[in-house]
Amino acid sequence: MIYYSRRVPKNAVKQYGSHIRLALSRDPIEAANYAKKLTPILQSFWVTQKNIRPVDLSLVLDNIKPRVFILSELTQEYIELKNIQANPTLSSVNILISLCGDINIESYDRQDAKTFISNLQSRGNKTGTIRRRIHCLSAIFNYGHSELDLQKRNPFSRLIIRNEGQDKLRRGVFTFEQLKLGYDKAINSGSDIKLIFPILGETGCRLAEIVGLRVEDIDFANQVIRIRPNAARRLKTQHSTRILPLVGYALKAIELAIEKSDGVWLFPRYIKEGHCFATHASNALNKWVKKDFDGLTAHSLRHTMRDRLRAVECPTEMIDQIGGWADKSIGQSYGAGYPITVVHRWLSRVRVEAD
Repeated sequence: MIYYSRRVPKNAVKQYGSHIRLALSRDPIEAANYAKKLTPILQSFWVTQKNIRPVDLSLVLDNIKPRVFILSELTQEYIELKNIQANPTLSSVNILISLCGDINIESYDRQDAKTFISNLQSRGNKTGTIRRRIHCLSAIFNYGHSELDLQKRNPFSRLIIRNEGQDKLRRGVFTFEQLKLGYDKAINSGSDIKLIFPILGETGCRLAEIVGLRVEDIDFANQVIRIRPNAARRLKTQHSTRILPLVGYALKAIELAIEKSDGVWLFPRYIKEGHCFATHASNALNKWVKKDFDGLTAHSLRHTMRDRLRAVECPTEMIDQIGGWADKSIGQSYGAGYPITVVHRWLSRVRVEAD
């Protein structure tokens, strides 16, 4: 071990003792760098003749040592700092750790990234899924490299996925007749789970947005719902916060669902320990939907709504506002969006009339 050793000036002996001896490192170059940084810091503490305060030198040394970012620790810090949904990022990181270990991010290289891709391909993941997981990891490594001031290429940047996009299948959509049939089944089923179906179908919402809806976000007087983040579930993007009118079957389904609610959450069975378990609701709902509608899923309702709005020549900006999709142009980011009366008019044009 190489030590930092020096005498203390007389004016600081009372606070620091007559001599300082501090373990630096076993590596000579590393120890020399630490000593070079430590000397001016100590001199700045002792330059004054009055009010010299003792300082924990081991903490000073820790502060001048370069940070070491273990991937799992960096990931947690990144998620908390960005306040993002943890699951997609954590699942991607856990796969990488299972393949290459939980190590300092400086130690990961391009071959690790390629191993990650190969593993996902062997699992049968679609190229779109692989790309999304790469984006999760790339964001974490960009953050880590920036924090450590590393002059090193992000191993997850500009990765090529063989045949990317060629395995993409257009999601199926519901016909008008299927929607009407599904809505009627849901309304008459007595099942709160199935009531989610017409709400999704007539609002275009994401499933988690409805499953995590608070009763206070439902305004029956004005027949609207407010999609906004809460303690149990975040929203996917900043564009997802919005107000939507309840028309046709959506209003009818919410009126029935609220009778089964606990007065706080619209679907309390999926709110546990302060967390919204939208995946559980998705699994339960899709078990019925897939069986009755030839493999279509609850998420297909969202794509169906987009097609329904296109069919009546609804402006793209309006479609994006209804679905909470990200803006497609700079111009769309200005202003507060369409008023609720205009949103109501467009949703009324495509609604499935309730009996």
